[in-house]
Amino acid sequence: MNPNLNELLTQTDRVMNAAEHGSLEPNSISPSSIHVGVDLGTAYTVLVVLDEHYKPIAGEYQFAQVTRDGLVVDFVGAVDLLRAMKARVEKRLGFELTSGASGYPPGVPQAEVRATANVLFGAGLDCSGLIDEPTAANNVLQIKDGAIVDVGGGTTGIAIFKNGEVVYNADEPTGGTHFSLVIAGSTGTSFEEAEELKKNPKEQTRLFPVIRPVMEKVGSIINRHIQGHRVDRLYLVGGTCAYPGMDKVIEEVTGVQTLLPGNPLFVTPLGIAMNN
Repeated sequence: MNPNLNELLTQTDRVMNAAEHGSLEPNSISPSSIHVGVDLGTAYTVLVVLDEHYKPIAGEYQFAQVTRDGLVVDFVGAVDLLRAMKARVEKRLGFELTSGASGYPPGVPQAEVRATANVLFGAGLDCSGLIDEPTAANNVLQIKDGAIVDVGGGTTGIAIFKNGEVVYNADEPTGGTHFSLVIAGSTGTSFEEAEELKKNPKEQTRLFPVIRPVMEKVGSIINRHIQGHRVDRLYLVGGTCAYPGMDKVIEEVTGVQTLLPGNPLFVTPLGIAMNN
């Protein structure tokens, strides 16, 4: 696995969660040497900008349900959201973003992949490339053998790697949105309130038994897709995997060593940008 992974994710977290989003030093970055990635997730839309050395320099992420299970369900909302995010990042950088790459879950129909590209076009970005999400994640993780499991808001994507090449991939519904639905049902709250409870560290231990069955379902999905392949390690990415205890449940269900990066939400967006 990438020996600089934790440093890269720490830098990305700092960029994304900076308390002050002031402008960067003038002329410190060349617009022609940057790499832009857009991840239109079911729960979060992420925009990240890397410098010529693939280090994060600016970015933003917003909760938004403009896609579902890898499909764009609110095209106008997605365009408006990305255009606003792009404008704020441009203000900080001091120059216009003109192109960017994006990603899609494995198995998504090509018509929907084109819809993702059209969201970028609508927001003022030429789509410079499209890459499936697990392969994008491996741009960051740099694993040779094992399986990358990308648990997003709506789906669980799995890619099995042998000698650095994808030999199998799949994608199934079940992700963080399902966590929120279960929490809403068990607590009698709205979906939006359940989302906030899910992200609240003070509530996560109390809610863990409620959502553990969904985590186990993710584990069973992984088990089904790795059958017939020799997989010695699982690498979890995607914002849903940040829920405390998720990696332990997956390892219990699958019986396969399970590794979790420091901030799994940003792994795939970084990998998408590296494809640009």
